Amino acid sequence: MSDHNVIDINERSGGGGMNGRTYIKLGIFAVIIIALLILIFTNIFVVKEGEYKVIRQFGEVVRIDDTPGISFKVPFVQTVTTLPKYQMAYDVSEAEINTKDKKRMLIDNYAIWRIDDPKKMISNARTVENAETRMEEFIYSIVRTELGQLNYDEIISDEKSSRGSLNDRITEQVNELLANDKYGITVTDVRIKRTDLPEENEQSVYTRMISERQSKAQEYLSIGDAEKNRIEAETDKTVRELLAKANSEAEMIRAEGEAEAAKIYNEAFSKDPEFYSLYRTLESYKKTINDETVIVLPSNSPYARLLMGYTK
Repeated sequence: MSDHNVIDINERSGGGGMNGRTYIKLGIFAVIIIALLILIFTNIFVVKEGEYKVIRQFGEVVRIDDTPGISFKVPFVQTVTTLPKYQMAYDVSEAEINTKDKKRMLIDNYAIWRIDDPKKMISNARTVENAETRMEEFIYSIVRTELGQLNYDEIISDEKSSRGSLNDRITEQVNELLANDKYGITVTDVRIKRTDLPEENEQSVYTRMISERQSKAQEYLSIGDAEKNRIEAETDKTVRELLAKANSEAEMIRAEGEAEAAKIYNEAFSKDPEFYSLYRTLESYKKTINDETVIVLPSNSPYARLLMGYTK
């Protein structure tokens, strides 16, 4: 038997064992690398604009990151939660209050607020929902107190409304209560967005409002009629004064004209008295004689002689 047909079993098994151990080591190394990468990436977090990252260790807050960028936490023992850093709007529940004049009304508010100190907020309110609940309680209490000092008409009337300063007072007082209890939040604005009446009171109030508006309209009409009569009286007075003045001036002009005409007539007639006498006689005929006129005159009167054609 030739030597090349003889197989060394020890040599083959030893070489194969060496290659298997190498693969096992490579596999273990790869697993460790992957585990480290997973461990690193699962403990990296990103802080974004407008948010707080709260790092807790065994339930206790150990750090708060609010600077945008990448940050790390300790694996297994630390957890990360997020709180909003931007301003938030909260719709306060509709509530019923009594006004100074003992009328009931429904008030609907909203509030703009933000978290200023996450540690205080978590320590005293625990959650955002609890913080909003406490804020709503304070708002309702102060709104009820403030509106209880005003009459109903002062609240709903645009002319008498003091809502601007009222909203500012409510905001200031709510912030004082929140600061005293160290909730770590600030209310930037509280607004009354709607005032309404309970359903059982609406009809009576609407009826009263209609009556008041009708009374006001009648008052305006009366004032308008009085002003109209005053203007008409002043206008009539002015017209009479202008007419009297015009008539006076017309009479003066007419008198001056008649005087001038008489002067001209006198100058003209004085140049021929006989012609003037004839002219006056003829003028009298126009006024005294018509188709039905009967004149009885002595036959020798100058008037009769002119009528009969005797001019000498």
